Amino acid sequence: MVNNLVNYCKNSFYILIFISISLFFFSLKFLFNDLIYFIEWEVVSLHSMSIVMTFLFDWMSLMFMSFVLLISSLVIFYSNQYMAEDFNVNRFILLVLMFVLSMMMLIISPNLISILLGWDGLGLVSYCLVIYFQNVKSYNAGMLTALSNRIGDVALLLAIAWMLNYGSWNYIFYLDMMNKSFEMMIIGFLVMLAAMTKSAQIPFSSWLPAAMAAPTPVSALVHSSTLVTAGVYLLIRFNILLVDSYMGQFLLLISGLTMFMAGLGANFEFDLKKIIALSTLSQLGLMMSILSIGFYKLAFFHLLTHALFKALLFMCAGVIIHNTKNAQDIRFMGSLSMSMPLTCSCFNIANLALCGMPFLAGFYSKDLILEVVMLSYINFFSFFLFFFSTGLTVCYSFRLVYYSMTGDFNMTSLNMLNDKGWTMSFSIFFLMVMAIIGGSMLNWLMFFNPDMICLPFDMKMLTLIVCILGGFSGYLMSNISLFFYNKSLMNYGLSSFAGGMWFMPVISTLGVIKFSMNLGLYSYKSFDQGWSEFFGGQMLYNQLKNYSLYIQEFQNNNLKIYLLSYLLWVIVLVLMSMFLI
Repeated sequence: MVNNLVNYCKNSFYILIFISISLFFFSLKFLFNDLIYFIEWEVVSLHSMSIVMTFLFDWMSLMFMSFVLLISSLVIFYSNQYMAEDFNVNRFILLVLMFVLSMMMLIISPNLISILLGWDGLGLVSYCLVIYFQNVKSYNAGMLTALSNRIGDVALLLAIAWMLNYGSWNYIFYLDMMNKSFEMMIIGFLVMLAAMTKSAQIPFSSWLPAAMAAPTPVSALVHSSTLVTAGVYLLIRFNILLVDSYMGQFLLLISGLTMFMAGLGANFEFDLKKIIALSTLSQLGLMMSILSIGFYKLAFFHLLTHALFKALLFMCAGVIIHNTKNAQDIRFMGSLSMSMPLTCSCFNIANLALCGMPFLAGFYSKDLILEVVMLSYINFFSFFLFFFSTGLTVCYSFRLVYYSMTGDFNMTSLNMLNDKGWTMSFSIFFLMVMAIIGGSMLNWLMFFNPDMICLPFDMKMLTLIVCILGGFSGYLMSNISLFFYNKSLMNYGLSSFAGGMWFMPVISTLGVIKFSMNLGLYSYKSFDQGWSEFFGGQMLYNQLKNYSLYIQEFQNNNLKIYLLSYLLWVIVLVLMSMFLI
């Protein structure tokens, strides 16, 4: 049975990686020749009605599919060892494959109906994967994930209803008139709302760290290239709508605040997976904000590079958790680089790519985005959010490395930390190579004419200075002796606000249900258990009970009552006869 499952994992890996490489070369052909294929497949034709399935193949959709399939194949191969002790690993692999299929459906659809199929498929399968371990925490996380994403599903359904004004659900035909008609602006707003829920922008951010209840391979897939990037990809397709409009300005504010909030929250978090999840949220804010300014190619570029190093980061975290017997608190770690050199090397490379270390994958997209922001016409507040959030990214990355790689190992003295799992190491090593060369490769392929971004020296060096300051702050914050010496960092109110994602998880759960639950409790006490019960059911019950007791007294004493009534009757007759005589 186990051998069959191993082959099942490996077969999925070989098939997916073959399709991924094929799609990548196809995407290059489409990119260099500027090709777009629009395929219509008539599924059913009955009398005058026909159901047509449409697919859009261009360089963007093919390249994104290639990257999704590459990461999915490596995640499945990695799961072969990570989930080896799970008896239902077969079911797990099938769920992951369904998840990837839903993402494919979303990517190649120029039609809102087929987008909804992929969109809802992602929502349903993500719920199944989040509750995979079947405990109270994962059930709560799954419900929060499903209900938060349901808002976006409803928005997409309303957009489909509004598209009836045009006679077709192929939004791609109406992109040119996006900003010209009122109906299209409403459709655009609904699509933007859907994208905000799926990509966890404020105020829908609380589900993303909660979804860490899923197994780590799922986190590596979901938080790098599939579920959370679906919203960004949809807005890349609708990018015309955000240019020079109030919606673009609104999205710039929301995504900037999301980026800042997630970066701040990660500096107060101690759960290894949640720190990386908040890092994903911060990068999603960066993608959304550059997209709202109008640079959709840059957003797509960062989407792809981020997918590579974030999947690598999650996989390394998974190996660490696997070896420390499911401990996720970074305070229990320390000196891991001595026992797990390969994993820690890859982990550090992924962290440096996330920070924007020169010539790694993250540098090419992040540095370009920040330099374009300096050239763009945006206000000082957004400018501050961009650069301060970049500093916070380096800050929490250095803090993570400080806690996990340096110092003493803070768990049991008897431990089995090693790098011997070659299956997991293979996936990690493959992604590490991609995280190093992926950025430069995509940069050369996507931008044919590299434009010289000419900035003053101080602005050109601003990104580097912010990163260095952020890293230094991360070291100072993490240094235990300094931390306890500085009492202001121990302020409970500040840390609970900043580390609690600005109270959004509480507001999303208790804040939504508390008023209605209290209302139900008061009505229950007032009506069901109050005066209506007292004067209604209980009063009727008491009266009937009293009547039945009264009648029972007659029935229990019937001979006495009969004789007494006979005596009374005789007395009455005697008296009547006396009066009549």
